[in-house]
Amino acid sequence: MQRMSDGRDPSTAAPFDWNRASSAPAPAERPPPLGRLLAEGWAAVRAEDDAWLPLGRAARPVEVLDETLRDGIQGVSTVNPSPAQRVELVHAMAGIGVDAVNLGLPAAGPRQFEEACLLVREIVASRLPLALTAAARTIAADVEEVARVADRTGASIVVYTFIGSSPIRHFVEGWGPDFLVRSVEDAARAAAAAGLPFCLVAEDATRSPPDMLRTLFRAAVDCGAARICLCDTTGHVTPPGVASLIAFARRELAALGAPRLELDWHGHNDRGLGLAAALWAVACGVERVHATALGVGERVGNSCLELLIDNLGRLGSRAAVPRERLAGYCAAASRALSWPIPPDHPIAGALTRSAGALTRT
Repeated sequence: MQRMSDGRDPSTAAPFDWNRASSAPAPAERPPPLGRLLAEGWAAVRAEDDAWLPLGRAARPVEVLDETLRDGIQGVSTVNPSPAQRVELVHAMAGIGVDAVNLGLPAAGPRQFEEACLLVREIVASRLPLALTAAARTIAADVEEVARVADRTGASIVVYTFIGSSPIRHFVEGWGPDFLVRSVEDAARAAAAAGLPFCLVAEDATRSPPDMLRTLFRAAVDCGAARICLCDTTGHVTPPGVASLIAFARRELAALGAPRLELDWHGHNDRGLGLAAALWAVACGVERVHATALGVGERVGNSCLELLIDNLGRLGSRAAVPRERLAGYCAAASRALSWPIPPDHPIAGALTRSAGALTRT
């Protein structure tokens, strides 16, 4: 292949494919054959209960983080919600049992900073049971803006610092491993100086080679990260790829002396697999999974939050939520984002609701 004018080899930008990963999970971590899984499941299932899949959580329910007011509004067809609509939406999140909310990217500008402060004050004043997170690039200045929100409101916020981990991003930006490690260290120091926990978000992790992820995981552990987020940024991964990537992450973190470091899953829907991948990530043991209302977001969107919560409730991974409440959440999101609810939406669509006699909840 012809080299670039600056001498770089374009072949180095080729993404790694976790869907075809040669390093399968270790035998102890490998899921049982599907046939055996189904046979065992059907042997145990009760007629009125389909919670037989390997998604039940003995220790605690999986957490759900609502990304609507960060990743969701990055979609080109959504409308930036008004302050009143943002407040209505966070109340709707609490009403369906969402565990954490992303407040946005405070460093994006004065308006985004003030919107984040507004939401924190509302959540604290209303005693909404929502853990607070906010996004930042792995740049000290971005983290410091999150720290300013925390300082102004008196609330603790987990900083989700993101950095591209795939070869194509590194090729375009001219980044190398040393730059990535320095960036993580700079962001971690800024978070530590403000007394805020941080999560390292590995963008495009599902197309990142093991060596690069290993470098980022080590940097995160060395810097005291509270958690690591694995991202399917382009909606690329299939369930086998989800299993391979999460098993790899668990093994590497254990080898680094951090077997209890919690994992997040953040997925997109470019191939229509966002919900399936999120459910499989839960089955593989992640502690927190991200999604957006009505599946809004960049390009064709993110994993759909109301469908995720509905299915996780049915499968025993968290408390079930009445569909009427989920439909109310969808309505609040539709108003806030000026995003129409499709008539065939499985929970909130006009066709679905008009056929209530045929729909079991």
